[in-house]
Amino acid sequence: RVLEVPTLRTPNVSLSRRKELSLFQKKAGLRFRRSSLLDLAFCHRSFVNETTEDIDNNERLEFLGDSVLGIVVADYLFRLLPDRPEGDLAKIKSHVVSEDALADIALQLGINEIVHVGKGGELSGGRTKKALLSDSMEALIGAWYLDAGYDKVARFILRYLKEPIDTVLADRHRKDYKTLLQEIVQKRHHS
Repeated sequence: RVLEVPTLRTPNVSLSRRKELSLFQKKAGLRFRRSSLLDLAFCHRSFVNETTEDIDNNERLEFLGDSVLGIVVADYLFRLLPDRPEGDLAKIKSHVVSEDALADIALQLGINEIVHVGKGGELSGGRTKKALLSDSMEALIGAWYLDAGYDKVARFILRYLKEPIDTVLADRHRKDYKTLLQEIVQKRHHS
């Protein structure tokens, strides 16, 4: 049995907001049928808590987008690297779908300029926080998946992640200190 997409309480999209979202879509290479669904992807909880409009926040879309992102990247790596063991694939995937990588793409797309945040979030620099940006990116992926389907969302994701995947494969990516230490110890002590 196929379940229907639940009704989402999306924001009313003003004419000026519709124009902002249209410019965003052009830049991102997207074309949503429902601009209210796209707008919902950019409704942070802090904004929803302060608005009088009865709308959802973007967290459910973020949940869905995180999983869609994971399967698209896992499928791509599985096919691209047929001889690599699971551990290598998992390591590559974790770098590519990390908060840092997604926040970078969100900034590249200008999500920081159009995400709805509450007054407190605005004052504390919420628009540039990596967590907020990466969460918004995942919500965008979830919304695009619902609006356009798997094939289109996969093309969108890979358009932005093929280069980071190549960077990780060439071992030119940023590494955390723990990973660097583990690699040095393994190289020197073979364990």
